[in-house]
Amino acid sequence: MRKFCISFAFLLFAFVAPAQHVKPCKPCAELKNLQLPDVTILVAEANVGDTIKEPNEPWRGTVVIQKPFCRILGRISKEINFELLLPEESNTRFLMSGGGGFVGSIQNDFQRKVDEGFATAGTDTGHEGGGDAKWAYNNMERQLNFGRLAIHRTAVVSKAIMQNFYCAAPSKSYFVGCSRGGGQAMMEAQYYPEDFDGIVAGAPAFAWPAIAAKFLQHSQHNYPNPKNLSPVITTDNLKLLQKEVLKQCDQLDGSVDGILNNPSKCKFDFSKLPVCANEKPESVCLTETQLAAIKSIYSPLIVNGKQIYPGFPFGGEAEGGSWDPWITAPISARQKEPSLHHMFSTNIFKYLIFNDSTFNYSKYDFKDFAAETAYASSYLDASSADYSAFKKRNGKIIFFHGWNDAALSANATIEHYNGILKTDKDAQSFARLFLLPGVLHCGGGPGCDDVDWVSLIIDWVEKSKAPDQVVASKKVGEKVATKDIFAYPKE
Repeated sequence: MRKFCISFAFLLFAFVAPAQHVKPCKPCAELKNLQLPDVTILVAEANVGDTIKEPNEPWRGTVVIQKPFCRILGRISKEINFELLLPEESNTRFLMSGGGGFVGSIQNDFQRKVDEGFATAGTDTGHEGGGDAKWAYNNMERQLNFGRLAIHRTAVVSKAIMQNFYCAAPSKSYFVGCSRGGGQAMMEAQYYPEDFDGIVAGAPAFAWPAIAAKFLQHSQHNYPNPKNLSPVITTDNLKLLQKEVLKQCDQLDGSVDGILNNPSKCKFDFSKLPVCANEKPESVCLTETQLAAIKSIYSPLIVNGKQIYPGFPFGGEAEGGSWDPWITAPISARQKEPSLHHMFSTNIFKYLIFNDSTFNYSKYDFKDFAAETAYASSYLDASSADYSAFKKRNGKIIFFHGWNDAALSANATIEHYNGILKTDKDAQSFARLFLLPGVLHCGGGPGCDDVDWVSLIIDWVEKSKAPDQVVASKKVGEKVATKDIFAYPKE
């Protein structure tokens, strides 16, 4: 097993007591000449209201910022690019956004928060192009930046720039991310507990080789022939499956509403699914091959007697944005490749685990998985249940996960949180978990998915208001539905 040690002592500065508002002590343009170790300021421009577009990610839309701010674009070391937006009238808080997938572009989901006085930042994590992981091929620096370093370095540099611009360090610092961003959040809490006072980790991708292995298991069942990537599980199968899951389990929470309040209580009887005669696929039944592929998704991946990754909860199988596109997607005009599980697993194994672009997913047998993935896990994973250093500095962390997330299993987050509770009997004094019924990956689905996580973490950090429950909402037409979600393990 290859071992390495990362030590990054960058810049030290003292925090100031919280203040209501702080204004700049120097012009924005002067930051262009700011000298920080291993940092290049590329752009420092003042804006009196601006429209910010993301040319590489049009799906993010256009962000209009109404109030004056200073925009910084910079580069750390060779290729960690970042954006920092500094409001003319600051509320003294630093708020950093996590990224999604393989990242590969500067992702700052809180640009609009500048109007509320937050200084906000995002980074591309040290590479361009996030549609696959080819950027990581035989490039250890990019691998380490993506897995362990880029968020930390961007946070330290951003706070140093704030110190120069406002002549005051941020009063409090926050990080909020989902998916890859959720894993980044956990990495920060575990390895760099001094970076943030409050952290929100949504649907976290925190054990990358294990996730890739589970995805690969699905792909081997659903796309058994790499030369013919038509999925075994069809759209009709998903409709049939979800109908039967709801028939057996929807009433368990006392409300027949198409949502399982707690899918772990669903003891699904697969024998009640209709089986096709002679393995001939039809829309009203499942072949044995299709049934085996479906069962593999709900089942944990076990290698050499050890669970690598848990199975996925029941519910939401046929919802838009659920198993299709994540697990069972056919190649189409909309989806140029097979499922996202297929894409992520093959890319992770090719470029982050084996450095072998010829890796054939269909032939992998998992028998040497632990040894083969040890190096990648050492810089990609944030799976420790020990948050004692974060707790010691009075840090607070909120985890959340949609129960019907088809991208990353809610069971993985539950198991991790249970590990925290086992490690520290007082864990709920600094860590809470919320499970959102009927919600897909980071949002979507029929469940209430809109929660103001930023306000919740600020209230916990600054007002000692621990979130025993949250109010989740969803707009349906002209009406807004709400649901009270209690902190796990309560329902």
